[in-house]
Amino acid sequence: MTAVGPVITSHNPADPSDVLLRIPAPGAFETVDTVERARAAQPGWLLGGAAARSAALGAVADGIDAARTELAALAVREVGKPLTEARAEVARTAAIWRYYAQAPYEPVGAVHETAAGPGLLFSRRRPHGVAGLITPWNFPFAIPSWKAAPALAAGNTVVLKPAPEATACAQRLAEIVQQAIPAGVFTVLPGGATEGNALVSAADVVSFTGSTTVGQAVARAATARGVPVQAEMGGLNAAIVLADADIGQAAAHIAASIAGYAGQKCTATSRVIAVGAALEPLREALAEALRAVTVGDPTDAATVCGPLINEHARGQVGDAGHGLCALAGGTVPDRPGWYAAPTLVEKVPAGHRLLREEVFGPIAALLPADDLAHAVRITNFVPYGLVTSVHTADLNTALSGLDRLDTGMIRVNAPSTGVDFHLPFGGAKASSHGPREQGRAALEFYTSSRTYTLSPAGAT
Repeated sequence: MTAVGPVITSHNPADPSDVLLRIPAPGAFETVDTVERARAAQPGWLLGGAAARSAALGAVADGIDAARTELAALAVREVGKPLTEARAEVARTAAIWRYYAQAPYEPVGAVHETAAGPGLLFSRRRPHGVAGLITPWNFPFAIPSWKAAPALAAGNTVVLKPAPEATACAQRLAEIVQQAIPAGVFTVLPGGATEGNALVSAADVVSFTGSTTVGQAVARAATARGVPVQAEMGGLNAAIVLADADIGQAAAHIAASIAGYAGQKCTATSRVIAVGAALEPLREALAEALRAVTVGDPTDAATVCGPLINEHARGQVGDAGHGLCALAGGTVPDRPGWYAAPTLVEKVPAGHRLLREEVFGPIAALLPADDLAHAVRITNFVPYGLVTSVHTADLNTALSGLDRLDTGMIRVNAPSTGVDFHLPFGGAKASSHGPREQGRAALEFYTSSRTYTLSPAGAT
């Protein structure tokens, strides 16, 4: 049968002629019907008890472990993730499910003394119902998992709408999850904006990761309905390098954060701020480190910078660097696929898009700062505030500047990329809306607190 509506198509970004799937989008009505089926399944999932939920999430972790080679290869093929990073993501995905498998046994409230007289006064956290999850393509297994696992552990059911570019990964993840849990508890709904809007209009709690423009629209729509919402959006992350830093180590960390997975991470470094005398040695060391980055076939374990997700994304990188002074990169490799060389530019004019917008590619601007206070002002002078890395040998200096940074995460002598799934994740300003993700913070987001007062019959 020929599809008459919109079609979801997923290409291999390293070989655009390789089409993984082409399926019809389900539409708004089917999206709402899917939410209703999930809502019908939710009471049974909750009443099954902590032991059943814990065992199910543990079984999902085992299933991911068993399929790790296949899953890594699928991520390489569908979203162009370099093989080494794809393997690491799959391992982290299993660890996420295993971490939250213990969550159903955690306390969900507290008992208090009554103000006067006999009785019982206590608080208790309960699931919202159906969690509507909208996820991006760049971490096709980990991001859906760090949203779905805590939602399920708390007793919600889940409807996941992945980015179209990661549909095959999401469907394979669903097959593994659905082997361990009852029907209707976890559903993947392919689609685009129509399905995403319908999901936001019907779910009982909404979690989104993606672009700032879409995330803000999701937050407004969910807030208007009065349902809890979190949105993780863009980043314009800075790496601050002080003169006393180990320049070689800093350059290696920053190069990895610029070029790893072609810069397609919300935590990637896009501004490098050299303080004082750090500028000259860092300019040379970082340019050399970026020129040494292996750009190539993502199926090769040695590759660091693979293709961008599509032709438009590659064009964005080229447009952002056009006419600027390139210290490294600034070229398009002569090979099939959507590749761009890791690029470092300097002398970027004030107000240039690289200093105000997230490009989401392997390009960064090198900026000078007079001192740490100046570097902090430069870092904060953008709409975003996700993560900042600070490179210095002086802990006192680092501590004096940390609390002045308007970012949700600060990493000292470490790349801006990389997160710990057992700690809260999120940013400030336009980078995030609502409560944090991951760790125990996620369990709180997917539940609401209720206060109970129990008084004896006949008490006065």
